[in-house]
Parts: sequence; structure tokens; C-alpha cells
Amino acid sequence: MTSIDAGLPGIKSAFSRIGRSYGRLGTWMNARLPKGLYARTLLILLMPIVLLQSVLMFVFMERHWNLVTERLSAAVSRDIAALIDVYEKYPQDKDSAFLRKMAADRLGLTVELLPNVDLPPPGPKPFFSPLDGALSRQIGSVVQRPFWIDTVGNSNVIEIRIKLDKNVFRVFAPRNHAYASNSHIFIAWMFGTSLVLVAISILFLRNQIKPIQQLAEAAEAFGKGRDVQNFRPRGATEVRRAAAAFLEMKRRIERQIEQRTTMLAGVSHDMRTVLTRFKLELAFLPESSETEAMRRDVDELQSMLEAYLSFARGESGEGPGMLDASEMLNELAAHAERQGRKASATFSGPPIVQARKEALRRCVANLVANAIRYGKNITLTGNREPRWLEISVEDDGPGIPPEKREEVFRPFLRLDASRNQDQGNSGLGLSIARDIAMAHGGDIFLSDSPMGGLRATVSGISLLQHSRDSNSRAPFFTA
Repeated sequence: MTSIDAGLPGIKSAFSRIGRSYGRLGTWMNARLPKGLYARTLLILLMPIVLLQSVLMFVFMERHWNLVTERLSAAVSRDIAALIDVYEKYPQDKDSAFLRKMAADRLGLTVELLPNVDLPPPGPKPFFSPLDGALSRQIGSVVQRPFWIDTVGNSNVIEIRIKLDKNVFRVFAPRNHAYASNSHIFIAWMFGTSLVLVAISILFLRNQIKPIQQLAEAAEAFGKGRDVQNFRPRGATEVRRAAAAFLEMKRRIERQIEQRTTMLAGVSHDMRTVLTRFKLELAFLPESSETEAMRRDVDELQSMLEAYLSFARGESGEGPGMLDASEMLNELAAHAERQGRKASATFSGPPIVQARKEALRRCVANLVANAIRYGKNITLTGNREPRWLEISVEDDGPGIPPEKREEVFRPFLRLDASRNQDQGNSGLGLSIARDIAMAHGGDIFLSDSPMGGLRATVSGISLLQHSRDSNSRAPFFTA
């Protein structure tokens, strides 16, 4: 075995660890990054700008700002050292008037001599000041005498004190003589132009994202059975292609629905004609147990046929209308009592909702019929929130095992253990109810009831999701 072959397991292990670390990093970032296309695209634009500005700031601070400040501080330090040399080596007039005049006129410095005093204690250091460090270094290396500086007190003037033999040489220097004070202009221009670029990017992004949002809203509205009006392809070429493909798909689906509706109408007419003939023939037969059984079979066949046709036809043709949800629950509770059950209905919140009235009534009625079939006590509960509405139907029947609660929504399925299939049940009630709920943006959830049986909850959708769509102001329930 060669050394390369011996090292392959270690290399593979290292790449495997790198891959796992990269996967964990990706999972962590996905959990914290925004999910919307608009926010992600804006982040893609902003991150390079922020990184570029950070690099420029670092280069500016490190190469220009600090360098200029260092050289200006060195110049001030040399001026102070020259004034000290003139003071010590050449005779001075009273109060050093000529020295002060020369410092003010030629160097722009204010000089004073403080006799028989010491340097004050060190003052507070600024949190961030390149000037303080640069000036201290330059005075220490050029003047080479004990000194004290104050860069914090007066914002426009720097105070420097140099300890001589018996006196203290105090100098007031303008801050801009020792400090690159025009850096804020560069920073202002950098951030100002960045804000302008970001504003332009936001406007551009809004115009590019809006067609995608309109396409998503149109697809969502069409998927829930609502009419899609005033929608046309717009935006970038790729978005236009997606919108054109959606419109073509919409036309094909509508054509298929129209063909299916026509076919179902013909089938319904033909089969009802045959059933009507059966009923007429049975009416002319003498009464007997056999004819009574045949009538029951014909009635059951007709009810099953109506259920099949209703399931296949759906409720997409009905438009939205105003419905009193509280009154609907009371009527369904009264219907359950007429069937020999004990029923009650309660409703909280504003009862008037906008929905497809017949479809919603049929959705809840199917759940009530299921409760009537298998329970003796029934409770109907409605709860209207500003953005949500829920309707629950509970019974004290045998219930449905948790592992079969999704399975019962399949068409033509009947549970043999707890649901008797010899009662004219077609196995479509829950399927039709869920189809109606999902067509309106809601869903049906099954759970255990405190009454001991089954609780079926029709859960609506958030009204805020459709506030931008004028054609979707009644997604399932609205005020």
C-alpha cells in the first residue's frame, strides 16, 4: 500500500467533516434569513454595498485618515519643539511677547508660560481618537520632555503642556492643525450615495417583484375557485413566460371542467330518466315486501347517484354572498333534533360573514350528518375572530382512531369497525366537506371530543393574506 492510499481515508474524513459543517451552516442561515423573494433580493443587493463600504472605511481609516493625522501631529510637535528651542537658547523680552507673537502669526499657535507649576494629572482618555495616540507619540519622540495633553475638553482646540526646568510651556493649537478633520465629508458622500443607490434598487425591485406577486395571487385565487380578472403577463421575460404558461393552463383546466360538467349533466339526465321509469313501474305493482325493498333500493341508488354527481361536479360555480353563520348553525342544530338527536349551537363574534353560502352550508351539513349518523348528542360551535372563523361539530359517537383520521377523507372510504356501511352511506361526505373547505382556503381537522366522540373543525384562513386582491375579499369567511 502506498502512502497516498494510506492517506485517502483521512482525506475523505476531512471532506466529510467539511461537508457536515457546511450543511449545518446552511441550515442555520436558512433559519435566520428572510423567506420572501423581495427581502432576499434586497439582501443580495445590500450585502455587497455594506461589505464594500466596510472595506473602504478600513482602507480610509488605516491608510489615509491615520496617516494624515500622524503627519499633522508630527508637524505640530516640531513647531512646539522649535518654539521651546527658541525660548531656551535665545534671550527673550519681558513675558516672551515676541515669542507669543511669532507663534500666533507664523504658526497659528497660542503660547503661554506658566511659572513654578507642575503638570496636571492625566485626564480622561477619549473612547476613540486617533489624534490622542498620534499626538502623544509624536510629542514624546520629537520634544522628548514630560508633557500633558488634552484632546477632549474644547472640541476646536488642543491644549498641550510641556514641562521645562521651572516653568510649564502651554500651547493651544487648533484641532485641524493636528487632525484630519475633513473625513466626515468622505463618509457623508459614501453613505449618501449608498442611500440613493439603495432607494433606486428598492424601486426597481418593487417593479420586478410585483408581477411575481400578482402571478402568485392569481394562481392562488384560481386554485380556490375564484375568477381571475385583469391579469395579464408583465415584468421580466421569465415572469412573462410563467404568466403566459399559467393563463394557458387556466384555459385548459376551464375547458376540461366545462367538458366534464357537460358530460355529467348528460349522465345525470340519462340515469335519472331510468330511475324515474323504475319508480313508475314500481308504482303500478301491487304492494308487497318485495316492492317495498325495491323502492328502498331505488331511493338509495338515487341518493348515492346525487352524492357521486355532487362530488364530481363540485361547487365552483357559486359566487360569494352574505351569510349569517349563527343562524346557519341554529338551523343545522334544529335539523339534528328533528332526526331524534339532542343538539345545541353557540356562536361568538360577529355572525355575518361573506362566503359561498350553499357550499359552506353543505360543508357543515355533511359534518352534522356524520354526527347524526353515529352520535346521540351533538354540539355545534362557531368562533369568529377579526381574521379567522372556526366551526366545530362534536358528537358522542364511537369516534375515529387517530391513525385513520386522514384516511377517512379519501373518496368512497367507509370504516367498517366503527361506521356501519349498510346505512346508505356513500363514503363521500367528509371528502366533499374537505374539498369545499380547501377550495375556499380552509381545511378540516379531526380530533377527540370532550363528549367522548369525534370533533370535526372547519378552520378558515387569514383574511390579511388576501387584502391586496380585490377579487379575493371573501377567501372563506370575511366581514
